[in-house]
Amino acid sequence: MKFTCEKALLQSAIMTASRAVSPKSTIPALEGLLLEAEDSGTVFITGYNQETGIRSAVQADVQETGSMVLPARLFGEIIRKMADDTVIFQEENLKVHISCGMSEFDLMGIDPEDFPELPNVEYQNSLEIPEQTLRAMIGQTIFAVSQDESRPVHTGTLFVVDEDGLTLVAVDGFRLALRREPVLKKNGSFQFVVPGASLSEVEKICRETDEPVSVHQGTRHVLFKMGSTILISRRLEGEFLAWRQAIPRNNPVKVTANTKQLLACMDRVSLIVSEKLKSPLRCVIGDGEIDITTKTAIGTAHDCCPVEGNGGGLEIGFNNKYMMDALKAAPMEKVRLELSSPITPCIIVPAEGEENFLFMVLPVRLKADY
Repeated sequence: MKFTCEKALLQSAIMTASRAVSPKSTIPALEGLLLEAEDSGTVFITGYNQETGIRSAVQADVQETGSMVLPARLFGEIIRKMADDTVIFQEENLKVHISCGMSEFDLMGIDPEDFPELPNVEYQNSLEIPEQTLRAMIGQTIFAVSQDESRPVHTGTLFVVDEDGLTLVAVDGFRLALRREPVLKKNGSFQFVVPGASLSEVEKICRETDEPVSVHQGTRHVLFKMGSTILISRRLEGEFLAWRQAIPRNNPVKVTANTKQLLACMDRVSLIVSEKLKSPLRCVIGDGEIDITTKTAIGTAHDCCPVEGNGGGLEIGFNNKYMMDALKAAPMEKVRLELSSPITPCIIVPAEGEENFLFMVLPVRLKADY
């Protein structure tokens, strides 16, 4: 195998594919990157941890085709620290010579036969959506993905494709995050669950462009194609929460708040709350304001946020992190809080316009002497 290519292009592809490399594996090849040089003038670089696989393509001048595996970390560091010039890559019988400018390295590679093949994704259903839209949708829901392995299906995000477009739903037993956007193209209605770890990588790979991402659903896997990169992830099986029935919408109390103002108030009050000193935020929703208080061994904190509407003095407790995560993810200047009682969830939706997001946060029971 022999090829030359620009250092910056090669470095970018290595960084992207390395996201799926196993840090430690019983199969040494999985701690490496698979390089494949093809006649088409393309070098494919693949990382795979047997759950998620990422393959990036680099345009190169390919003189000799071939394939081999190199240790991901070492290869990445070598290319990163080389001069900004053309990289010359030569391999024969797994002996590799890499040169760039005045720098040269000789390494031993790993037999590509030891590198497992990426899963084949049979295209059953597909959709297209702008990269920056999908990136935003993932970022604004992934915080609610469960970390509890006892319910594996909830450690992922549900993708629902229907007449409304694409809806992403994440739930962890304490909160729910929902984002909805139209799509560029789809074939029918379908749904599947993608692991949160895989989606986190999709979010990082997606760029701030309107270029389309193709998402293909297979029997057991799902494939995301973003520019010159593909990511293949296994699908999570199981019964996902019946989220439509879980969201209460006939709530008598409705107040509108400035998102940043409310977040800043909660953030200030949370200064005396920590992992060791946990305490709920006590919120009293009155006429034109939300009164927020908390108390820990350090002391007490109090702040007040103006709102539009009257909560009738409803007193409700919240985990500060759960409420703040939802407000940070809300992509609107103003939000509407919908509530019913101290023991029913708080619904957060846009104050105006199309309801393209919804966050639900379960309350914390306040002690009588709080």
